[in-house]
Amino acid sequence: MRTDPNIEDFADSNNPVVRKFNEYLDAHGMRRTTERYAILNRILSINEHFTIEELQQMIVGDGFHVSRSTVYNTIELLIDAKMLRRHVFEGMQAQYERITMPHTHLVCTTCGKVKEVKDPNFAAFMNARRFNAFNTDHYSLYVYGTCSTCARKTKRTQASAEENKQKRK
Repeated sequence: MRTDPNIEDFADSNNPVVRKFNEYLDAHGMRRTTERYAILNRILSINEHFTIEELQQMIVGDGFHVSRSTVYNTIELLIDAKMLRRHVFEGMQAQYERITMPHTHLVCTTCGKVKEVKDPNFAAFMNARRFNAFNTDHYSLYVYGTCSTCARKTKRTQASAEENKQKRK
């Protein structure tokens, strides 16, 4: 079932994210298009990291056709409007997320899973830091390692290999 966003519904929206997007478009002399709002609507429904390909599939799954270039261009607008952040985790394609409270990303180097951790102590430390001749806008912290699921699989694989080795002796 196709549910096209109605631009008129967004013009006077009470949603602060949509209001911010409207203000950004107006300030830059850009048109309010149905495609941009279809993309924004879908992004607002996502509570995790996503790739452009995943976003494109979700929008198509909603029954709405938006070209890949429109998705890329709208993503860039949302990044410029400081509503969306691009992450390029080591060895992975770019992922995106809505800008929320500062958090740490735990990245599994085995399966690629990304987990967000909110640490109020670390946030307080970073917010209190001042740097000479530099005004902090935001920060990102990536911690690379192995998630518990991959660690268990590796341990089982190693135990099985050791058991098979013992049997052959």
